[in-house]
Amino acid sequence: MERQELARLHRRVGRADVAAVSEVRGAVRELLRYRWKEEPAQVAELLLSELVTNALVHTDDGAVVAVSVAPQKLRVEVRDFVPDMPVSHVPDADDGTHGRGLVLVESLADSWGISSHPLGKMVWFELDGERP
Repeated sequence: MERQELARLHRRVGRADVAAVSEVRGAVRELLRYRWKEEPAQVAELLLSELVTNALVHTDDGAVVAVSVAPQKLRVEVRDFVPDMPVSHVPDADDGTHGRGLVLVESLADSWGISSHPLGKMVWFELDGERP
């Protein structure tokens, strides 16, 4: 039986630390560099940055990002410390760039969801991928 390689990334993102979005995105890029093909890796970066940005914009306590990568599956979890559940909606055309994060996740992830936990909530997504 072939042994499944599993790589992990775990980061705490501080309150209002907007620079952390690009740092976490770069860390995921490096994590996936030799493990996944370019296109699904780029989708993973985009969706991760949307979820981290949402956590920073809509909460006051930062977030915790966990990424696990197996040869055929990637899972990203973004936990925050606010129990209010996000609402996905189609943004108005005049709304600039706001309100599109969950729409992108819904459209591009192979699976995704939101779950509550005692200290807040977790928004997660999974992508199926291939080795390069």
